[in-house]
Amino acid sequence: MRWATVVGVVRGAQVVATLALVGTALSGVETGGAGRVALWVCVAVWGTGMAEIAVRLALGAVRALRRRGAKDAPGADGALPGAVALHSPVAGRWRAFNSPADKVPSHGTHFLAQTYAIDIIRTPEDTPEDTSEDSPDGPRKGASAPALRWWPPFPANRDFPAFGAPVLAPAAGRVVTVAGSAHRDHRARNTVLGLAYLMVVEQMVRSVAAGARIGAIVGNHVVLELEDGSYALFAHLRRGSATVREGDAVRAGQQLAECGNSGNSSEPHLHFQLMDGPDPRRAAGVPFTWRGAGVPGNGTDFTATPARTPEAGGHEAGGREPGRPEAADPAVN
Repeated sequence: MRWATVVGVVRGAQVVATLALVGTALSGVETGGAGRVALWVCVAVWGTGMAEIAVRLALGAVRALRRRGAKDAPGADGALPGAVALHSPVAGRWRAFNSPADKVPSHGTHFLAQTYAIDIIRTPEDTPEDTSEDSPDGPRKGASAPALRWWPPFPANRDFPAFGAPVLAPAAGRVVTVAGSAHRDHRARNTVLGLAYLMVVEQMVRSVAAGARIGAIVGNHVVLELEDGSYALFAHLRRGSATVREGDAVRAGQQLAECGNSGNSSEPHLHFQLMDGPDPRRAAGVPFTWRGAGVPGNGTDFTATPARTPEAGGHEAGGREPGRPEAADPAVN
């Protein structure tokens, strides 16, 4: 009886590990470094070569399904046809991940209108670049991402240059949602142990909680209604950093909040997306392009130049009305 009990527990653990892996993959977690952690966690529980093969095939199938979501080919700057042209929501040097320039839906799901969403992290101005295959005036591939580390398992947010960076309005509009204080800025999850915890435990809990409140996924956030009728969502904001209130009219380039690490986030970064409605649970994603940067591809470093506000002694960038669809500008670095 004792032996049967042990066998039952092991098999139960195998089932849980498999369901956790499939669930995190289908819910939009990237199958890059994070996916590899989930892969080896699952294989360690199963403990057989056949299980490893099965898991790899499952991940490959998920990737194939994601790629099938792209119906239109992006242009040279990564923008999809009909993209809304906006100013950048950040300033300085950043790096893109989960970009719609590489696949649609960019986060592996249409859930919460994330079809054309993008994640960006701040990089130091002196980050090494590989310019061997890139145009001198376009976005460039940054250095290879550092290898996953073990310690400390949950790094402090102050170690990331994106934490506290200003988040700016990409066009003139009206603030419709400010949820800026409900979620704390948790420590980063970008280590081996942190990613395993994020995907196996935290991801499942947040996915369930998202049925009642989207803040479990997007964290502290702001939704801005633009003049063309589209809505911009800024997610994972720093707790208590919002500088606007619901109903406020804002100018392009005006600060809305600060970049943080709230919600379903592995490290301090900005999650940006455009939607056709104010509620991500009922809206559909809308493609966008940033003036001067286009839509940076995965792992691409770019220098963001936002609109300048009158308070800063500048002016809004010329051209068409901010928020209106137009041909994408050439990418500049």
